Amino acid sequence: MTPYDAIVPAGGAARRLGGANKPGLTVGASTLLDRVLAACAGAATSVVVGPVRPTTRTGLRWTREQPPGGGPVAAVAAGLAQVSAPTVLLLAADLPFLDERTVHRLVEALDGPGGQGPDAPEAVLLVDAAGRDQPLAAAYRTAALRAALAALGDPAGLPLRRLTGGLRTVRLADADGVTHDCDTWEELARARERERAESGRPAERGPR
Repeated sequence: MTPYDAIVPAGGAARRLGGANKPGLTVGASTLLDRVLAACAGAATSVVVGPVRPTTRTGLRWTREQPPGGGPVAAVAAGLAQVSAPTVLLLAADLPFLDERTVHRLVEALDGPGGQGPDAPEAVLLVDAAGRDQPLAAAYRTAALRAALAALGDPAGLPLRRLTGGLRTVRLADADGVTHDCDTWEELARARERERAESGRPAERGPR
């Protein structure tokens, strides 16, 4: 498989969670951040963009978007400065069901049949059950992402679609529900219940 790096933006304000440390919330025995980092354990370099937080993973690179809180494109810009592999994953820090199999599926779809030539895809992203693109559950050609970023100018405050929307993109259906994110307490509760049902763990009590 083509070598890849991973960028995990983790500096959002989590307003719908009352400003909680979202990457540090737990589903099962692990934090949201650790679950995402485990899914991309095969990355040559993993960059977390946000405040340094406790994690069981070692060998990470930590950086901050400029200005801090400057949004997802600023986070990608900060992360891209730390990576060198030809393929880079952009992964949200709140995807508790993301797994290595899905990561490999994304990378292999980018570099599989049709992955060469002038019309080769520049991005492969998951599409959730509602038909929504998930650009933070995706693999990108690093050079294409850098070129798109350079064309934008100042990245602060820009929506992610401004960066990724013009790339040649392959869309993969998320048949396993790995794009379930945890933007609200209700979504976190559903994730915990799903994890409990899938693993047989006792139900968790309240937010942590």
